[in-house]
Amino acid sequence: MAQEPLSVLDTLNPEQRAAVLHRGGPLLVLAGAGTGKTLTLAARVAQRVLDGADPNRLLLLTFSRRAAQALSQRAGRQVQQALGLRSSSPDGAAPLLPWSGTFHAVAARLLRDYAPRIGLAPQFSIVDRADAESLMGLARERLGLAQANVGGQAAAQARGGRRFALPATCLAIHSRCLNTQAPLGQVLATQYPWCLDAHDALTALFRAYAQDKHAQATLDYDDLLLGWQRLLAEPTLAAHLRARFDEVFVDEYQDTNRLQAAILRGLRPDGSGLTVVGDDAQSIYAFRGAEVGNILGFAQQFEPPARVVALQRNYRSTQPILDCANALIAEAPGHPDKHLHTERTESARPQLVTVADELDQARSVADQALAWREEGLRLKQQAVLFRTSTHSAALEFELARRNIPFVKFGGLKFLEAAHIKDLLSVLRWAHNPRARLAGWRVVQRVPGIGAVSARRLLDAMDAAPEPLAALQAWQPPPAARAEWPALVQLMAGLARPDSPWPGELGRVRDWLAPHLERLHPEDHTLRLADLDQLQALAAGTRHRERFLTDLTLDPPEATSDESGVPHRDEDYLILSTLHSAKGQEWSAVQILNVVDGCLPSDLSTGSAGEIEEERRLLYVGITRARRHLRLMAPLRFHVTQQHRHGDRHLYGNVSRFVTRRVMATLERLAPAAAPADAAGADLAGLPDGALDLGAALRNTWS
Repeated sequence: MAQEPLSVLDTLNPEQRAAVLHRGGPLLVLAGAGTGKTLTLAARVAQRVLDGADPNRLLLLTFSRRAAQALSQRAGRQVQQALGLRSSSPDGAAPLLPWSGTFHAVAARLLRDYAPRIGLAPQFSIVDRADAESLMGLARERLGLAQANVGGQAAAQARGGRRFALPATCLAIHSRCLNTQAPLGQVLATQYPWCLDAHDALTALFRAYAQDKHAQATLDYDDLLLGWQRLLAEPTLAAHLRARFDEVFVDEYQDTNRLQAAILRGLRPDGSGLTVVGDDAQSIYAFRGAEVGNILGFAQQFEPPARVVALQRNYRSTQPILDCANALIAEAPGHPDKHLHTERTESARPQLVTVADELDQARSVADQALAWREEGLRLKQQAVLFRTSTHSAALEFELARRNIPFVKFGGLKFLEAAHIKDLLSVLRWAHNPRARLAGWRVVQRVPGIGAVSARRLLDAMDAAPEPLAALQAWQPPPAARAEWPALVQLMAGLARPDSPWPGELGRVRDWLAPHLERLHPEDHTLRLADLDQLQALAAGTRHRERFLTDLTLDPPEATSDESGVPHRDEDYLILSTLHSAKGQEWSAVQILNVVDGCLPSDLSTGSAGEIEEERRLLYVGITRARRHLRLMAPLRFHVTQQHRHGDRHLYGNVSRFVTRRVMATLERLAPAAAPADAAGADLAGLPDGALDLGAALRNTWS
C-alpha cells in the first residue's frame, strides 16, 4: 500500500508553523534555546520550494560551512519526504540550495562574478589571518614603524621613539574598524587605549596595507565583506545583485556584526523576502564584533515593522532548568520577554554548590561525574563548562589523577600548551641540569640562541663535573648577550637548597613573561594567566620534586582537537569553554566558578554591555543541560603574589547573576570537606630506619 507523502508542517508546533507559513514582509524568528530553530528554518526553506520558489534564487547565510550544509540537506530531506521521493544520496539528501554558505564564502563568489566590473582581477587570491599579519608586518616595517620597538621600550624612548603595536595587534584593530563600522579613533579609545597616540601612523599603515593588497591582487577576510558592501553601494550593481535572489535566510542573526547587517539591508532595503533567525539571549561574540543590537532592533528598522515570531517551547531541558534560565535572562534589561517552557516536568532542581576552593571544586565535580556514570549516564553525556580555558586546570589535574578520560574544547589541554611546557622545562632543568631535553627547550627561548648554540652549551654542560658551573662560564653568541645573564641568574637561584617553593614559580614566570610577549603577542596576557593558575596549583604540593613527579606520572594524554577524540578511551568527559559549548547539549552540565571575577570575568566588567554579555554567556551554559545542572561556586581563590608573612587568598562571592529570583530556582548545597591528605598523618611513632628500602629492593630480585 502506497504511503501518503509527509507534509513539512506535520511535526511543527503552532509557533513554528506560523514562522514557516509567513509570507510577504520581513520576518524575525526569536528562537529560544532548544526550541527547534534549525528544524523551523529548514522547514521554511523547504515550504518555499514546495510553493514553487526556485532553489537557485534562494540565499542562505550561516556562520559555518557545516551549518550551511546541514540546513540545506535538512531542507532537501523535507522536500523529498513531502513529495514522496527517495534519495539516492548516502546521507539522505543532497544540498537543496546552491547559494548557501557563510557570509565570507558567498561574498567571495559574488566578488569573482563581478570582478571585471569593479576593477578587481578575476584571479584574486584570499589570504588567511597569518598571511594577512605578514603583509601588515611588511608594510609596518617599510614605513619605519617597527623601529620604535627595536632595542626595547627604554631604547626607543632614548631615541625619541615610542612603542608601536605589533603586526597582530595592528591587524586586529584594522579588522575591528571594518566589522563594527566604527571610526579608528573610537576603536582605539574603547578597545586599544594604549594605541591612541598612534592614530595617524595606523591610518598610514592601513592605507599602505590596502595598497599592497591591491598591487598583489589579494584580499583578506575582511575585504570580502567590505567588497560585498561596496557592490551594494553602487546603484546599478546593487539592482543587479538584488534581482539574483528572491529570498534571503539568515541563521544565528544575533552573531552578525554591523558590516554584515549593512549587507543585508543593502540586499533587502524594504525587508521583503528577508527571514532572520536567532536568539538575543545567546549573543556572546562581541569580542569578534557581533552586535546584539542588530537582532534587538531588527523589527523596527522596517516600515511597517517586521513580524516577530517567538519560539518558546523547549525540547531539550526539564522545566526546573528552564525556570533557572528564565529567571536569569529576565534580569537583563532590554531583552524581549521570552518564557521557555516544556512538557518535561521532572522535579529535580538545578543545584548551586558552594565549595571551599578550586581543589574542592575539582574533587566535587569529578565525584559527581562518576556518580552520574554509575547511574547510567555515560561520561560522553556530561560536560563541564567554564568561562576561560585556565579555569579547568585544577580539574584536569584531578581527572588525570583519577584516570578519568576527558576531551577539552576551546583550547589546548593545560599541560600541553607551549608556555606551560616552557615553565615546566625550566623547573625540570633546574632539578636536573643534565636533562638535555628540558635545557634544549629553555635556552632557545633566549633571543639570539638557536639550535647550534644550544647544542654547544648542552655538550659543555654534559662534559663538566659541575653542569651549573659550565652554564655560568659559557659565552653566548653576541646576539644573546643582553638577555643571557637573566637566565643564568634564574638557574643559579633555583639551584640553591633554600629556594622557596612554590615561590620560585613566580621567579620563573617573571623570566618567561617578556619572552611570551615577544613570541605570542596576540594572547600573551592569557598565557600569563595560565602560568598564574599553575602557580596556584603548585601551592597544594610540598616541594618541586613532588610537583614534577605528579605531573610526569599523571599527565594529560594529548592536546585536544575539536575534530575528534585524542585518545583511545571509549568514554570520556567533555570539558569546554562556554563559548565553544554554544550549539551543543548534554544530559548533565556542571559550570565552574560561578563567582564574581570569573562569571562575570573581571576583564569584562568595564561597561554595562560587557556585563550583559557575561550574563548571556551563563545563560548559554545553563541551557546546554537536559536533565542535570550544577553551578559551582568556590569560596576562596589562591592569589599568586605572596605576602611576606604567609599565603594570601581571595574570598569569592557567588556571581552577581545569581540574584534572589535566580536563587529561588536553585537547590543550594555545600558538600562535606574532603578527607585530610594522608601525607599529613602523624609519623612521630615511626623511628628512623624502620624500613631499609635498599635491602627490600635487593631482596625483591633474590
